[in-house]
Amino acid sequence: MRILISADMEGATGVTWPDDVIPGASPWERCRSLFTSDVNAAVLGFLDGGADEVLINEAHATMRNLLLEQLDERAQLLTGRHKALSMVEGVQYGDVDGVAFVGYHAGAGMEGVLAHTYLANSITGVWLNDVRASEGLLNARVAAEFGVPVVLVTGDDVACEDALGYAPEALKVAVKDHVSRYAAVCRTPARTAADIRAAAKEAAGLAVRHEPVRNGPFTVAVEFDTEHLAMAATVVPGVERVGERKVACTSGTMYEGIRAFKAVTTIVAAAVEEQYG
Repeated sequence: MRILISADMEGATGVTWPDDVIPGASPWERCRSLFTSDVNAAVLGFLDGGADEVLINEAHATMRNLLLEQLDERAQLLTGRHKALSMVEGVQYGDVDGVAFVGYHAGAGMEGVLAHTYLANSITGVWLNDVRASEGLLNARVAAEFGVPVVLVTGDDVACEDALGYAPEALKVAVKDHVSRYAAVCRTPARTAADIRAAAKEAAGLAVRHEPVRNGPFTVAVEFDTEHLAMAATVVPGVERVGERKVACTSGTMYEGIRAFKAVTTIVAAAVEEQYG
């Protein structure tokens, strides 16, 4: 049994504030250990449940946040940026039996601690075939296309509720309860580590590959907070304006769709001005 962990940081234990997740900030240095603790608890749980291999794919910002030296020696860490499938790199090779979303969060325009989709600001909403989409939903659809089920989701309570829509059978662990975008009632690391480990052990039983789900086409629509960002996004082939601040792109597969979306966010991030957005 081979498990892939897609590890994001906004949904980690104790994380509530932008500086908690911005590489180089003082609070980020502290929160790296909390993030690593959550991921390591998942590793231990999957190994308890019978997994033979656990590969962790860093999925936050620079994708260089986890502390390798604090991880169980039986795990492997894929760290660094510029990967074909970004947050779920690894699902495409036919050897992963289940994927876990650890440290996930709600999407842009939703309630939830540090809620966003790919870009911290600028994007006010993302829709997949007219359904409001979080990173979890987008990544789950990519994984399904390769026959890999989502078996575990951790994050705040809103992220867990969101996961009911895209991975209803997966185990969910809320490490904190949303109060506002920048506030939460947080469990202690000792408690969340125990909860995540127990859930991952049970989730290992759900790690069974299925037939690939290919039910495209997929239309990803993205709404921005300013008009010029929508204009900038149309540089990406296939992306068209569907409103003053909204663009859309239709792809035959989610593999193509997520790559187009990533291209849009990369172009848009470069078009944001410091003061005016």
